[in-house]
Amino acid sequence: MSKAMMIRDVPKSERPRERLLRAGASVLSNQELIALMLGSGTKSESVLELSGRVIRHFDGLRLLKEATAVELMEIRGIGEAKAVQLCAALEIGRRIKQFPVEETHIVRSPQDVADYMMEEMRHLKQEHFIALYLNTKNAVLHKKTLFIGSLNASIVHPRELYKEALRYSAASFICLHNHPSGNPEPSQEDIDVTKRLTETGKMLGIEMLDHVIIGDRRFCSMKEKGFV
Repeated sequence: MSKAMMIRDVPKSERPRERLLRAGASVLSNQELIALMLGSGTKSESVLELSGRVIRHFDGLRLLKEATAVELMEIRGIGEAKAVQLCAALEIGRRIKQFPVEETHIVRSPQDVADYMMEEMRHLKQEHFIALYLNTKNAVLHKKTLFIGSLNASIVHPRELYKEALRYSAASFICLHNHPSGNPEPSQEDIDVTKRLTETGKMLGIEMLDHVIIGDRRFCSMKEKGFV
């Protein structure tokens, strides 16, 4: 009888763990994902062979997702520890699936931006510089507080702003900051920062749609004032 191939016999770069780290979990097969949950095989077979038998025993993932620990332990090579690990992983997946889908916020105007962020920002005691990153349909992909403190051109550096935009593959973005005084009228520093960030966006091909200043129940759109 030929010796079973073990994980250690597979080139390291092609092992499930290394492939997941390199390219993400989506590149792995069902068999490889279950192998990672199991962690190890037996003396006579590799963890990949064991995970393959688990899938065949339940005729695929549809029945496996409902398996109990007792049912899993009926499979040769699956003891209590492995059964518990699989049940825990399957339960986590079940709970995540039950999460309600978050409502996507669409931004079409400065008023939409203000409605979305006013209550979060109008009571802040320090200036917060926040960016909303949008997809091609103007839905908010990501919100990031980039700076806290008095706004000036030396602190608000385009590098941090556009690094996040590239990370989330944003089509465009909107900047916001608050005035703790409650008066949203822009200062010369606000205008300078806005122009600088707008010009950088043009060079990188990621459009800055607006810079909205939040006051107390009032706001100012730098785009409406002609600075964007």
